[in-house]
Amino acid sequence: MERTHRVIALGIITALGAACTERTPGELPEGVEAISLLGDTLRVPALPDSVRLAREAELAEARATLGREPNSADALIWVGRRTAYLGRYREAAAIFGEGIRRFPDDARFYRHRGHRHITLRRFDLAVQDFERGAQLVAGRPDEVEPDGQPNARGIPTSTLQFNIWYHLGLAYYLQGDFENALRAYRECMAVSQNPDAQVATSHWLYMTLRRLDRPDEAGMVLTPISAGMPIIENTAYHRLLLMYQGLLPADSLYRPAGAEASLQDITTAYGVGNWHWYNQRRTEADQVLRAIQAGRSQWAAFGYIAAEAELARQVGGGR
Repeated sequence: MERTHRVIALGIITALGAACTERTPGELPEGVEAISLLGDTLRVPALPDSVRLAREAELAEARATLGREPNSADALIWVGRRTAYLGRYREAAAIFGEGIRRFPDDARFYRHRGHRHITLRRFDLAVQDFERGAQLVAGRPDEVEPDGQPNARGIPTSTLQFNIWYHLGLAYYLQGDFENALRAYRECMAVSQNPDAQVATSHWLYMTLRRLDRPDEAGMVLTPISAGMPIIENTAYHRLLLMYQGLLPADSLYRPAGAEASLQDITTAYGVGNWHWYNQRRTEADQVLRAIQAGRSQWAAFGYIAAEAELARQVGGGR
């Protein structure tokens, strides 16, 4: 029986790899995961050897678990997640797509594939996945989503419904569809049940309202935010919200985001750049957005993608 399960799982994994290859025949050069909105090639991120080896070991373990439990949705999700953590985003999206085929009523697969569609700049597909995921979880109890890369305290700070609405809002925001982004972030706030979730949602909700030229409503988003909030991991969002309140100066948060910029650096830089934008300091905003794009190490970060989308809209004459 165990051998049979392993054969089934091997067949699943082999089929997934083939599906990924078949979806993009000759479309991208080897090692290229996507083409940016500005026409640049985005390659598999280079990881320090110690990080890469650890993540490869985690993926191997996830595959072994799938081998023992070939009919487990959980096991298949972890193979997809561990694949994505190695920067193999197209392959991960294909794995989650296989999960949708096998488990069409499991919202988690739509949530995770939608996330990787965002990474790969497929915003329309991301919206479709998250809207479907939202339909599937409607009226159901929420559930904590386990972290694949735990924070320093090992405490998960997000849930399935939070992640569906949060990423749906982001997909719409990246398209410049701020009305639908607002709808999604309002829903997301209703399931933001801890300070980390609250500041993450508040940040994007505030920016969305400012882009819609609704400053009074945006100001109301800042009312519950305080300096003493017990934030575990979303410190960049928290500090940006304090900046929006006037409690921190922008130059205390932002430094040019170069090749060695961290995820927190990119998050902060985009928040500052966008703050300049909706406060009519377009030259300063443009400088920050272009500084973000100068480095490629964090091209999968939401702040990087948002800066890229903003510059692409400028080229295309969008808002």
